[in-house]
Amino acid sequence: MTMHETSAAPLGLRERKKQKTRERIRREAYRLFAEHGYEATTVDQIAEAAEVSSSTFFRYFPTKEDVVIQDEYDPALAEALRGRPADEPIVDAIVNCLKGPMGQMLQQDREDLLLRSRLTFNDPAIRARNVAEQQRSEDAIAAIIAERTGREPTDLEVRCAAAAIIAVFTTLVRHWVEGDGKEDLAALYERHLPLLSRGLDF
Repeated sequence: MTMHETSAAPLGLRERKKQKTRERIRREAYRLFAEHGYEATTVDQIAEAAEVSSSTFFRYFPTKEDVVIQDEYDPALAEALRGRPADEPIVDAIVNCLKGPMGQMLQQDREDLLLRSRLTFNDPAIRARNVAEQQRSEDAIAAIIAERTGREPTDLEVRCAAAAIIAVFTTLVRHWVEGDGKEDLAALYERHLPLLSRGLDF
């Protein structure tokens, strides 16, 4: 997956250089993971391929796992949701975001996202770390729901709604990975997220 700048303000030269370095490290890491496997790839190999020092690698990613775990989807989705009408139901807002740049982002990142998702589900260490990342994602969605409704992010209903959304995201990504990424991930979200709006009427 590549970096995606979500702020409307242009980046300065220093920040652009840092972003390009981060993108290059991640791109080379994913290439090496695909060629040699995650476990067999070392930080030194990634740093050498990205033409940076190992210490530079660790300035951008505290651990090798962070190359897989860290992403920019939460801030990108938050930015997109803030551009949606405040009275639009949250599920509709997410679905509509996925019809625009967010959906294009998923398509653009397809190969990297497929690789990192496989690692997230299958590598024990990354899977354990991902539990904390899912909590952060829930918190981010809860904060957006709170902004849009005037309620508190700690409101239990807000937290339950955020948890349900992230649970559906996770299930759909797992289904997508099990199908070798052949389906359109954004279309899966658009088709199945509305289950939450309709309610569980099985």
